Amino acid sequence: MWYHLTNPDLIDSPALLVHAGNVADNIQKTIHIAAAGGPEATPGAGAARLRPHVKTHKMRAVTDQLLAAGIRQFKCATLKEARMLAEAGALDILLAYPVVGPKAEGLRQLADAFPAVRWACLTDSEAGARHLSAVFADAPHPIDVWIDLNVGMGRTGIDPAEAPAFVTQIRQLPGVQVAGLHAYDGHIRDTDFAVRCDRADASFALAKAVQQQILATHGVELPIVVGGTPSFPAHARRTDPTMQLSPGTFVFWDAGYGQALPDLPYQIAAVLLTRVISVIDDQTLCIDLGHKSVAAENPFPRVLFPDHPDAEPIGQSEEHLVVRVPNARAHQPGDVWYGIPIHICPTVNLYDAVQVVADRQVVDQWPVTARGH
Repeated sequence: MWYHLTNPDLIDSPALLVHAGNVADNIQKTIHIAAAGGPEATPGAGAARLRPHVKTHKMRAVTDQLLAAGIRQFKCATLKEARMLAEAGALDILLAYPVVGPKAEGLRQLADAFPAVRWACLTDSEAGARHLSAVFADAPHPIDVWIDLNVGMGRTGIDPAEAPAFVTQIRQLPGVQVAGLHAYDGHIRDTDFAVRCDRADASFALAKAVQQQILATHGVELPIVVGGTPSFPAHARRTDPTMQLSPGTFVFWDAGYGQALPDLPYQIAAVLLTRVISVIDDQTLCIDLGHKSVAAENPFPRVLFPDHPDAEPIGQSEEHLVVRVPNARAHQPGDVWYGIPIHICPTVNLYDAVQVVADRQVVDQWPVTARGH
């Protein structure tokens, strides 16, 4: 495998290894899937339909690859990610998060610093919209707002039935202009692709009904940005020209989606290098992969070890992962293990930089440009 390094002694652990070729391949596969529902004869049709989320990688190096592939519009979750995109030359940036409190002023500062960028953010409340209006009332250009719709995620977003009236309210506020509808359906993760398609169709129908009501009332047909990585291929079947697709995890992939979504063609492009630090007894050892090194929000296993399929994580703290194995005495402190994270997105955020691998050697380092908030 690409991550079995020939020079692991040069790399301190824990470390996050990335295969640049697999990243590039995953990007091209995504563009190909996105093109399926678009005009096949149009060059760049797939890239034009994409608004990928950069929260997974948070890296300028990966952003540069996406831009080089012809992708021109992006989603992000933090102001640091937004700045990274602007500095990379992206000109259409949606901060896909309800902007409240001081974050609104931070967004205004970005808008002032990068006036060529078309800036946008989410809103789902009158209070949030009014705050944005106050911050951007004297701006050279109004801030685009996308109405965040709750299509089943139950996290943020307005009830779709209330959205048309909400749009009417926002259109009366200075400094803001309604630019689109955001319908994230991250709750749709069914392994059965047919079931996933049915559920994605239902969530999209909610957003489409809102779009048509707004068109009838205000005479403007708003674009709809839909889907995370699991529902992305289901939405990509549509020919709707107003739809944008926003997967994110595809760039690196992970063990969680790899197990749950076998229909998707992506390759693992990010793997953890870790080491045995202690042999506790005949069936227990400890490796240096604690909460600070791999996303810990999920129940165990949190990471899979392809070379040690019988390894069972049983305890974790900040710097330690205790693992049960059939024969711990067969391992020695210093032994290198490789692990595939169950959830790659917050794992990336734990590292200042990733180690870039080619021909089973670390050949470069990419900073995690937008790590943190």
